[in-house]
Amino acid sequence: MDYKDTLHMPKTKFEMRGNLAKKEPGIQQRWQDMHLYEKMLAQREDAKPFVLHDGPPYANGDIHLGHALNKILKDVINRSHYMEGYRVPYIPGWDTHGLPIETAVTKAGYDRKKMGIAEFRKVCEQFALEQVEKQKKGFLALGSIGDYDHPYLTLRKSFEAKQIEVFGKMAMDGLIYKGLKPVYWSPSSETALAEAEVEYKDMKTPTIYVKFKVKDGKGILDEDTYFVIWTTTPWTIPANQGISLNPRMDYALVNTDKGKMVMLEELVDQLCPEFGCEKYEIIRTFKGKDLEYITYEHPLYAGDESHVNHEGFIMMADYVTADAGTGCVHTASAFGADDFYTVHNKYKMDVLNNVDDQGNLTAEAGDWLEGQYVFDANKTVTVKLDELGVLLKLSWLKHSYPHDWRTKKPIIYRATTQWFASIDKIRDELLEQIDQVHWTPSWGQQRMHNMIADRDDWCISRQRAWGVPIPIIYAEDDTPLMEKEIFDHVADLFRQYGSNVWFEREAKDLLPDGYSTPHSPNGIFRKETDTMDVWFDSGSSHTGAMLERGLGYPADLYFEGSDQYRGWFNSSLIVGTAVHGQSPYKACLSHGFVMDEKGVKMSKSQWNAVAPKEITKKQGADVLRLWACSVDYQADVSMGQKILKQVSNDYRKIRNTLRFLMANLDNNTFTKADCLPFEELAPLNQYILVKLEKLIPEVITAYNEYRFADAVSAMSNIMTNELSAYYLDYTKDILYCDAEDDRERREVQTVLYTACEVLTKLLAPVLCHTMEEVNDYMHFEEESIHLGSFPELHLNIDEESLMKDMDIALNIRKDVLKALEEARAAQVIGKSLEAQIFLHLDADEKAALDRVTKKPAQWLIVSKVTFAEDGDRVRVEKAPGHICPRCWTYTESENEDGLCDRCAAVLKK
Repeated sequence: MDYKDTLHMPKTKFEMRGNLAKKEPGIQQRWQDMHLYEKMLAQREDAKPFVLHDGPPYANGDIHLGHALNKILKDVINRSHYMEGYRVPYIPGWDTHGLPIETAVTKAGYDRKKMGIAEFRKVCEQFALEQVEKQKKGFLALGSIGDYDHPYLTLRKSFEAKQIEVFGKMAMDGLIYKGLKPVYWSPSSETALAEAEVEYKDMKTPTIYVKFKVKDGKGILDEDTYFVIWTTTPWTIPANQGISLNPRMDYALVNTDKGKMVMLEELVDQLCPEFGCEKYEIIRTFKGKDLEYITYEHPLYAGDESHVNHEGFIMMADYVTADAGTGCVHTASAFGADDFYTVHNKYKMDVLNNVDDQGNLTAEAGDWLEGQYVFDANKTVTVKLDELGVLLKLSWLKHSYPHDWRTKKPIIYRATTQWFASIDKIRDELLEQIDQVHWTPSWGQQRMHNMIADRDDWCISRQRAWGVPIPIIYAEDDTPLMEKEIFDHVADLFRQYGSNVWFEREAKDLLPDGYSTPHSPNGIFRKETDTMDVWFDSGSSHTGAMLERGLGYPADLYFEGSDQYRGWFNSSLIVGTAVHGQSPYKACLSHGFVMDEKGVKMSKSQWNAVAPKEITKKQGADVLRLWACSVDYQADVSMGQKILKQVSNDYRKIRNTLRFLMANLDNNTFTKADCLPFEELAPLNQYILVKLEKLIPEVITAYNEYRFADAVSAMSNIMTNELSAYYLDYTKDILYCDAEDDRERREVQTVLYTACEVLTKLLAPVLCHTMEEVNDYMHFEEESIHLGSFPELHLNIDEESLMKDMDIALNIRKDVLKALEEARAAQVIGKSLEAQIFLHLDADEKAALDRVTKKPAQWLIVSKVTFAEDGDRVRVEKAPGHICPRCWTYTESENEDGLCDRCAAVLKK
């Protein structure tokens, strides 16, 4: 007889292979068809809300792995909070204005100067909407759940209207002003930039030491004396207006074979040899303050009194140090924040800006420089200075230099008239709010504190077409009209027509009906042409999206990449605190960048980028989700084929463990109704339930603390250690060989069913598609596993006594396994079922083992256990008798076909 047919072998239609790439799109479509997100909201209608406010990705191009990491983890956070009992509204958003879209449209052949700004903006809007749809498909393919049918877009009329209201509120509170200041200026983009739009890359720069000849020494210095300056930007020399000295530091007049020169006393011995001076001596010293207002000739324009800056004078500045240079700082008001403050604010001089929007020098620099790009002018200026005999030294310096993060080209500091949001007026409030936020990682608090403490006022104007216009109308005398009535009216116009109305109507037609002002006696008005920084767009999303859609304020969590401390986290904090008096987020969480397996940041230019859709189409989104939840995402993370292979293996182990649990539930005919009361189970079975009971709060806490890798690790450990390597190993004999309705078999199936339910629900936020597939077979939840809650286990048992007994029993098992391995190595036995073991235990150990199991041989997976009163603790011998042809244990029974007594009894039923 073939006894194999009498065994209860595992049976299930749940496939061993995931085939995720094939199955997931169908599951995602089902979620959409059944309106899963809306059902989740309805089911938690009266529950406490948890709001993760989505930081809007920029709508340009396919999503990359950084997007995927972010969106997956947000989805895990939302799903886990839902299963914990919260109502979780989630409105995805997109940032849809700005230069990259404008550039893409221009490259497609649209010329804004020929077609008009209003028409050009309509093309930009259409392009942005197309990008949103493309990215939306990418996010949905990851399994992300939210109100994707009604996302918030910064180009929507309602959002733009709210943004104008936010601007108006800040303006009326005195936080918005127009001023002339040096700002980050991108010649390649022809616009001002925010700090968040600047990145730093190494750049080779010329550094020069130059002599400036004294013109009027005020009785202190002779006219044949020179001040020596050092600069890394020779192109700014034509705009020199002063030389700044530290009033409290000591300066030396040095006689050298290259003339008399003034520099910091402490640097004389270092600098003179660098200048090639073979002989030098200090004639006398001065405090910096003694030299104030001494004049000098501009080396490039000496003798040309018609030139606007043919001479300059010595200024005092506390920021001058001995760290670099000579202690005599070349000062050009248009091209540095300190320079601007010294020349314009302290000495009340006009700002001299001789560089245009494209970064070319203007006629004010001289016809020999006019039209030259600033970095090209470095050479021209240096050569000219050398020809004039005032260049002391030229060298090259490789250093970190600011670049436009979109064009990747160098930027400059340039004084222009811009609109600013005042940081200084609310700095203390911002710093106070930072202390109220819960930051993860904790260093985020200090990082944000430092950024706000050191931040200049925020330049919010951009010289672009595709953006929300700065809602300022100027009167006839150039007075900017900053009145609530006007801001409210413009907001109403935007809500009705969208921001394009600003470019379609004349200035007077954007004012409230009947509006008049003494500043415009002839009724003539003009409108601002600059648009707002896109960080102001997204930075007001707490109002334009959260409050507008009824999600309240502040959000429970903001979660983005670590670059957003200077970006969205920063701008949102400023706008939110300015308008609402508190931070827009209670907690702030950040993640690192995605690198390749060599630790290089992924980028298309490096040819090392892995597109999320390539992974979801081959391995499936759940593999990508498992990766995102297994890495230390708060630091930079790696991705590549080797990593994908490892994660795929980890996924397969999880899937196969669940499949084994399901397959031993009699082809899914064993249901919750068949489970036996937990308190009536044998200790070996209760032990696994206790482990599951302790797993639940451990995983939920990890989810709550955003420790996703710890959650996954805890679940993987119990599947690998307690289940696969232990419980499922010895219970195969019970499941396969006992009678179908045998009490012991039903007890084991009770544990398997419970383990499957607990693990499925705990894993659902991470492996959302796979756990939905499990639920289709197990029916833990009627419609979707994602409409359920985290599991609860209520064990009415003496856990303390049970765990004490199990500790003793497992130590005995450990010793037995070691002895079996040694016997196998000595060729005493092959498989463990070939063994009989002799155990010498003390009374407490014997009592504990007796309480744990009445069938120690079956538990230890050997054929016979004999308790010895003396001898070795564990002795292994070859088991007597013959092999049972049904269960493969050794038996000395004389049943037909050599069956053991257990198998013979089962077959008689």
